[in-house]
Amino acid sequence: MATDADHPRLLQGLTLSGAVSLNMIDMIGVGPFITIPLIISAMGGPQAMLGWILGAVIAMSDGLVWAELGAAIPGSGGTYRYLRETYGKGTSGKLMSFLFIWQMIFSAPLSIASGCIGLAEYSTYFFPSLGRTLFHLTLTGDSGSGLNITGFTFVAMAACLFAIFLLYRRITVIDKLLKYLWLLVMGTIAWVIFAGVTHFNPQVAFDFPKGAFTLSKSFFLGLGSAMLISIYDYWGYYNVCFLGDEVKEPSKNIPRAILISIAIVGLIYIVMNTSILGVVPWQDLAKGAGASESRYLVAAFMQRIYGHWAGSLATILIMWTAFASVFSLMLGYSRVPYAAAIDGNFFRVFARLHPKHNFPYVSLLTLGLVALLFCFLSLTQVIAALVVIRIMVQFISQTAGFLIWRARHPESPRPFRMWLYPLPALVSLAGFLFVLFSRQNFGVEIRYALLITAVGLAIFTAKSFSKKSRPNA
Repeated sequence: MATDADHPRLLQGLTLSGAVSLNMIDMIGVGPFITIPLIISAMGGPQAMLGWILGAVIAMSDGLVWAELGAAIPGSGGTYRYLRETYGKGTSGKLMSFLFIWQMIFSAPLSIASGCIGLAEYSTYFFPSLGRTLFHLTLTGDSGSGLNITGFTFVAMAACLFAIFLLYRRITVIDKLLKYLWLLVMGTIAWVIFAGVTHFNPQVAFDFPKGAFTLSKSFFLGLGSAMLISIYDYWGYYNVCFLGDEVKEPSKNIPRAILISIAIVGLIYIVMNTSILGVVPWQDLAKGAGASESRYLVAAFMQRIYGHWAGSLATILIMWTAFASVFSLMLGYSRVPYAAAIDGNFFRVFARLHPKHNFPYVSLLTLGLVALLFCFLSLTQVIAALVVIRIMVQFISQTAGFLIWRARHPESPRPFRMWLYPLPALVSLAGFLFVLFSRQNFGVEIRYALLITAVGLAIFTAKSFSKKSRPNA
């Protein structure tokens, strides 16, 4: 148990291999196994591979921002701590870090819920009746929006509760558990890639429709939608930054974990998705994007090659992979409200550590229980809301803050320096802005993000006014 004179503190028990495992199982999760039909439909052909390739470029560019900040400011909290430092510890820094914590009330549980929902959708391979709608509540005039409660909704909630149970222990135990989860995740990916490569048909994989690469308005709108989904699939390369106080040799291991995980997962995605397109015609994927089979695409892919037994085994492995993602997400995000509470910028109760195992149990339980509520939404709703909110309130703000910090404090120690500075930061900014505005009906999610930001600004202003009026409070 690590302590100082007055307070317990987090244990530095996460090694480089554990950090890489954490990032990779967070990145892979259920996303690539369930979003292929969505990306193919967005671009109308195998040219959708551009979405994954450009998504990897944005991930690596943004990863270099995280790598430098994580090495220079290695405390727990990730973006929360980086915004405080890069914008300054005055009003600007407090405002930006507060807005980040505020949006996390929505985005962190959404991210956790996406893994739970994806896991639950794959369970319909074994129990198709779980996909039947039990209750639908329309929240707007559009019947496609609202709450659609099915049997697998409760499977998603059960997965969330089980992750909370497993995480209710010390970080040194979790470090070992992460490595076992990583081995099964990589085994699943390797099997899918092997099956695709050994049955690969280039004529099927590269059967581009006429005008596939014509630079028209529809091409760029489709590319923007595809990149939104691919960015969701890649996210997680930064998860280790939220546990900076628990990483051994953080100034070295945080940048290494980020860049290693992006490089490996980027290669995996491109090879895996190409191999699947070489077996399943893209026309079938596009038609199935809204069908029940799309819930368990890779299971159907394995069944087509080897038979029903392979589909069943693939389903089990992918559900395990999805759960591993939920596990790592909940672990990383639970440290952010803790870090804010330690600084006095969030409710004090979130600063509490478990008296025996030294982990922020109040934060863990709160985010996990809120994620339970988001399990009532559809995966499409969750992904769109999550990506837009994160880009607007977190990623663009963090990259801009990084550039400001570099300009204002060139003398600050930097154990890791961004390669080709400032090009990667500018590439990531351009990529995020393209994804925000190059989609059909892009204004819907942007208005939602702006509303969240406006409410956050109002709360921050009221909070600041209250402190000024009660200086001794």
